Amino acid sequence: MKKVERINIIMRYINNRAHFTISEIMREFNISRSTAIRDIREIEAMGMPLVAEVGRDGGYFVMNNSVLPTVRFTDNEIKALFIAFMATRNQQLPYLKSRQSLAEKLLGLISENQQDDLVLLNQILLFEGTNPNNPDLLDLSDLPHPMLEKLIQSLLLDSYLLITIKEEKAIKSYPIYLLHLYHEKGLWLIEGFDLKDEKKRIFPVDYLTNVKPYPTKNGLSKKKILEKLSKKEEVINLVLELGPKAIAQFKKYHPLKVSISYTNPYQTTAILKTFININNPEELTEIINWLLFLGGDIEVREVPEEVLEGLQERLCVFCP
Repeated sequence: MKKVERINIIMRYINNRAHFTISEIMREFNISRSTAIRDIREIEAMGMPLVAEVGRDGGYFVMNNSVLPTVRFTDNEIKALFIAFMATRNQQLPYLKSRQSLAEKLLGLISENQQDDLVLLNQILLFEGTNPNNPDLLDLSDLPHPMLEKLIQSLLLDSYLLITIKEEKAIKSYPIYLLHLYHEKGLWLIEGFDLKDEKKRIFPVDYLTNVKPYPTKNGLSKKKILEKLSKKEEVINLVLELGPKAIAQFKKYHPLKVSISYTNPYQTTAILKTFININNPEELTEIINWLLFLGGDIEVREVPEEVLEGLQERLCVFCP
């Protein structure tokens, strides 16, 4: 580990502790006593207000109510921040109005040489949704739904919400306990527990027209909600083993709520477990088409007969 990087990490280590000793620094960073002492002295010279305690069990602590030194980033940390920042373009993320001020503050923290590196990266790296002719152009699709920020502010205060959704023929309100808010396939989705019907529902944020707190004096607690959900979970009836080619296809496209678990550290094999509603013709057709899309690099452990029959019918179309 380079000296600059080590000192930055030691500073964060110190900041997170009320008290520390030279011996602890030596053990934590696998350095000699003389190196630990030199690093501590350099950190003090940078302005961190350390107070030494005299005695056999003495050590150091950070002086309370003191101004800490300016945050310093390594070159790799700056590039990691900037690339992550670039990757958010055209992703319909909330708080996009703050993007420009964030960029200006980030550039203000770094040297001219580091700024030159970031300008070069900005010219070379393009992410999904970026206009190659004008990488700085923000398309209209870059703007999130106007209700997204209001939803986030509401759920930070309380997870019990009353949301109003515009449906095909009417506008309906649902009292929910918000479980997750996630972004998938270009859509923001609300996963919530319907407090009235006591079941899980998923709502597209694009259809959200209003959100407000939902007072629950004697309502279901989070613990009871999770208990009810666990009891109502559908029985898994599709289990597949995926090889590397099937995993690559899975990453290109997979239905909502379907996930995989990697079975080795190299992420070249995985297990897929899910429930298929065989009584829903549209869902059944979608799953059959998707399994064909995954290709032959799969091994079936468990599958409903209806799915197997559908696959055989589709494959026989190509039979001589």
